[in-house]
Amino acid sequence: MTPSIIRFRPLTFYKSPLELRASLRTRHFLHSFAIELICDMQIMSRSLAPARPLLNSLWKQPARPCRRLLSSQSSQARRPTAASQTASPRHQPLMQRRFKYKTVEEAKSRYRSGPFSWKAGLLFIATGAGLLYYFEREKGRMQRKRVADSNKGVGRPQVGGPFELIDQNGKTMTQEDLKGKYSLVYFGFTHCPDICPEELDKMATMFDIVEAERPGAVLPVFVTCDPARDGPGILKEYLSEFHPRFIGLTGTYDQIKAMCKAYRVYFSTPTEVKPGQDYLVDHSIYFYLMDPEGDFVEALGRQHSPQHAAKIILDHMKDWKGQLRT
Repeated sequence: MTPSIIRFRPLTFYKSPLELRASLRTRHFLHSFAIELICDMQIMSRSLAPARPLLNSLWKQPARPCRRLLSSQSSQARRPTAASQTASPRHQPLMQRRFKYKTVEEAKSRYRSGPFSWKAGLLFIATGAGLLYYFEREKGRMQRKRVADSNKGVGRPQVGGPFELIDQNGKTMTQEDLKGKYSLVYFGFTHCPDICPEELDKMATMFDIVEAERPGAVLPVFVTCDPARDGPGILKEYLSEFHPRFIGLTGTYDQIKAMCKAYRVYFSTPTEVKPGQDYLVDHSIYFYLMDPEGDFVEALGRQHSPQHAAKIILDHMKDWKGQLRT
């Protein structure tokens, strides 16, 4: 193909200058394409010139049949005999796998269920439930540890400390007597009309739940905020109405004030009280959970039910790594 054989219509045939301009552009493009094509063909002919003798020699050789094709045809023509089948036992497992199912219904049911079965489903559910239980348990443990550590952190007021008071039996009791076990400390007074009796009933329920699972692991302590009226005898009679294992502590006003200050407990007694006149004492309403080393763990308020509070105490006991005093 040469540029000379490309034919175009005469110039007089075009009706408008735009059509003529488009034809000239097409003519220029075809001429350039023809010239490039001729140049490429010349370059290819020059590059193939040294290989022409080799191509001619290969072209003149007679055609030979493909040995692979003949060997495959001959192998297909051979039929296996009984002796060859018995001599090659390695093909028997293939036959067994081929006829694994006895009936067509068994094969259909297998293909219908796919790779998943009820055993795989049960294993998946059991694994998921186990992982969920583990992560929930670890999450609760880390939350309890964070609460306990935050109460012991730097910059926070320390709750708890040394004290020396008298119990309901007239014996001296200090903070060392509470160590080795968990202690649940509540502050109140015996003449309280409603709140203290409700909280002591709640404390008795909490103590019974914890005592059922961990006998002797917690000490229930009641500290009076009204030492002027709550002596050892009054405490013994009052606490026996709620639980026989309760420990009541009393002392002088300064001793009670020092312990309330150490435990961050607010209490207020009237200043101008006549002898024999009844009065109320305003105080904080919390149960202070202390660990066996005498450190503050957590405060349980009125928003906690006895069951929930007992569970919190038991969970903290499970997290404790040391030994409890018997």
